[in-house]
Amino acid sequence: MFTTWPARRHACSSLFCHLHGAGSAMLYRVLDAVTSVKCETRRAHKQIEVLEALDVARTQLYHFTTIVIAGMGFFTDAYDLFSVSLIADLLGHIYYQSADGKLPGKVAGAVSGVALCGTVLGQLFFGWLGDRMGRKRIYGVTLKLMVVCSLASGLSFHNKPKCVVATLCFFRFWLGFGIGGDYPLSATIMSEYANKRTRGAFIAAVFAMQGLGNLAAGAVVLVLSARFKNTAAYETDQLGQADYVWRIVLMLGAVPALLTYYWRMKMPETARYTALIAKNLKLAASDMAAVLDIDFVSEADADVVQQDEFGLFSMEFLHKHGRQLLGTTVCWFVLDVVFYSLNLFMKDIFNNIGWFGDTAMMSPLEQTYKIARTQAIIVVCGSLPGYFLTVLFIDRIGRIKIQVMGFTMMTIFMIGLAAPYKFWSKPSMHVGFAIMYALILFFANFGPNSTTFILPTEIFPTRLRSTCNGISAAGGKCGAIIGVLWFQYSHTSNRSSLLLLAGCNLIGVMFTLALPESKGMSLEDITGEMEEESEPPEESAMIAEAEFIHSVEIS
Repeated sequence: MFTTWPARRHACSSLFCHLHGAGSAMLYRVLDAVTSVKCETRRAHKQIEVLEALDVARTQLYHFTTIVIAGMGFFTDAYDLFSVSLIADLLGHIYYQSADGKLPGKVAGAVSGVALCGTVLGQLFFGWLGDRMGRKRIYGVTLKLMVVCSLASGLSFHNKPKCVVATLCFFRFWLGFGIGGDYPLSATIMSEYANKRTRGAFIAAVFAMQGLGNLAAGAVVLVLSARFKNTAAYETDQLGQADYVWRIVLMLGAVPALLTYYWRMKMPETARYTALIAKNLKLAASDMAAVLDIDFVSEADADVVQQDEFGLFSMEFLHKHGRQLLGTTVCWFVLDVVFYSLNLFMKDIFNNIGWFGDTAMMSPLEQTYKIARTQAIIVVCGSLPGYFLTVLFIDRIGRIKIQVMGFTMMTIFMIGLAAPYKFWSKPSMHVGFAIMYALILFFANFGPNSTTFILPTEIFPTRLRSTCNGISAAGGKCGAIIGVLWFQYSHTSNRSSLLLLAGCNLIGVMFTLALPESKGMSLEDITGEMEEESEPPEESAMIAEAEFIHSVEIS
């Protein structure tokens, strides 16, 4: 009797046939030997011509133009987020008649943290939207939001302190929402425009504008404080003149955003979004040819390779990128716990060692002037050199090495401040304390503050790049919020707080080791998102041609 069994080929499996009758074991072994050839579907990399041209393009003027356009958003972000710590004491003097300028606990927490809460939501929402609607299409929306809310923050008028603070917090929340959108969009746009040889430097240069924005905040407060405290009106109406200062400081945050709005609207969509998500190769080629001098043959782009289409919440994403997303989010989280605590509460930390003297004996603008001067010195001596060295060495040393080095050195210097804290509190050692503090911020910026921004824009596939960057950045701002709440409400000594922050750095070191190095590689090579199936081995093809396998039962 003849029996027929269908034989269907599966990848990475052997053909198993259930055979009946005496003597069939021998035939089974023969069939198994024939079909045990690995039928693996090999994956071969293929690059779209215009994207390959972008990867090998020489550095051009438009690359620097893009750095300025995207970077001015971060300039504005840093100015708006860090300027509030400089003018918070003015609010205490004006609206709460505080001798030393300190705001009540809940009010201080709201003023410092509300913009960060908006930033978290903005990073998640606009990051997701950037992958759905395009990076450029919503790039101007975030800028409009920042301009309007910066102006409105300075126009928070009312005769009751609670109403002034409530109005200020309302507009600063939406200001943070716009700032949050700028994080994933600016990073993604720069990474998708850049060539693979200098991509890290370009993204780092965009982020370095954060340092300039921080410096600008200090410089503006310095100039305005010096100008208003030397007027005749200040002698008779100190609080009235101080009221002008904090409002002008906040409203000036709209200026850099306005200056770049036109150029943001003129930017074309990135070629990677147009080619890989919108799947319009012709438009991607024409857009890039309009702004960059690159050579490619557009006809070759007709053969579009197959891409994986798994979603963010799929098991395949979890398997391929889950560890990386966890690593980038945790690293950014612990970094921002440290970074924002050190920046937003710099004045409190320095005041604790007696750096400013007796603040209760100072006029409002005199106190503000000294705080702004200290911040400007720390930024110039510590933060800015760190940003610039990252730009110079990120593509030579690599992202992971710089991040590990930064976290490690921050830990060492923070322990160096915390362990002999009473020693640094001596008036003769204040300069040494400031140097150590500046070194911490130097290695924060020549380290994880820059690299946590760069890595999420490189290691995730194009269709999820903005979303994953937004998730990672939102994790960071959650860390910043926790840092604000800890310093504001824990009532823990500065020594204990510094040791806690050092522990956060050590967690950052461990999670950094789970991340891949992306130096000098194409974005598509890093993510493996552009692959095509190659022809199977000849032996497997021969087996696949047989629709049925016949066997004879041996009696």
